[in-house]
Amino acid sequence: MDRIDIEKYRANDNFNLRQVETYEDFGKSNKKLKKGLAVIRKELGEFQDIVYAHGKYSILVCLQGMDTAGKDSLIREVFKDFNVSGVEVHSFKVPTELELSHNYLWRHYIVLPAKGKFGVFNRTHYENVLVTRVHPEYILNEHIPGIHTVADVDQNFWDKRFEQINQFEQHLAENGTLIYKFFLNLSKEEQRQRLLRRLAFKEKHWKFSPGDLKERALWDTYQKCYEEAIVKTSKDYAPWFVVPADNKKATRIIIASILLQSLKKYKDIKEPMLSEKIMSNLDNYEQQLQGEK
Repeated sequence: MDRIDIEKYRANDNFNLRQVETYEDFGKSNKKLKKGLAVIRKELGEFQDIVYAHGKYSILVCLQGMDTAGKDSLIREVFKDFNVSGVEVHSFKVPTELELSHNYLWRHYIVLPAKGKFGVFNRTHYENVLVTRVHPEYILNEHIPGIHTVADVDQNFWDKRFEQINQFEQHLAENGTLIYKFFLNLSKEEQRQRLLRRLAFKEKHWKFSPGDLKERALWDTYQKCYEEAIVKTSKDYAPWFVVPADNKKATRIIIASILLQSLKKYKDIKEPMLSEKIMSNLDNYEQQLQGEK
């Protein structure tokens, strides 16, 4: 697989979601795309071992997208070659009563990856400026001082929340967390086809919910909210990458490539060296073990 231009997918201040492609195949067959991912995935898995041994950075991978965008299968395929002790995946559903009794970032903060580990958020803290933006009545469940009605949840409220998220991510970055945020850019027609497949095949029925259709009816509103959230929170320390999601195999290659190419820029990430004392005695240690035969 040829090296991709990761800057092609990075969101900037002029980002316009309507002008971004939702399909990519790199002119390659599904078979070649699958082989290409296997190569990148293996190298990414090997690099994860180095990150784990180095133990000074944590990596947070954030995945956002409309329903059926392919987040679950992407996690399974991209991180397949990782040592399971070095990666943790967290999926965020509707907040529980306990989670609502804390600030909205609390449930995300307590599961952040430790140094040396990868953390994958399947849906993220951005749900708090996406789903709640589309359904502002949900904000009332957070019992925030000064917020009494939906009318109190105005543009100033969202601007403050964007700034809070930026500060949250900057704090993480300044303390050793490398943040990569991916929006899986799915077309409305491809979502329709994927929902139809969930209805057509019995083994996929469990994935379907009538609520999917209710949210689909709000497609344009979600797209607008995604665009504003991406523009206001894509920073050098926590960039957003907008990845075409209509072709799952290409989506996986793009995200795996962005992670691998970006992480390899950190030249200080390397295996720790043994002390001079241990290095000078390696032959003795080997002889000791050989002598046990």
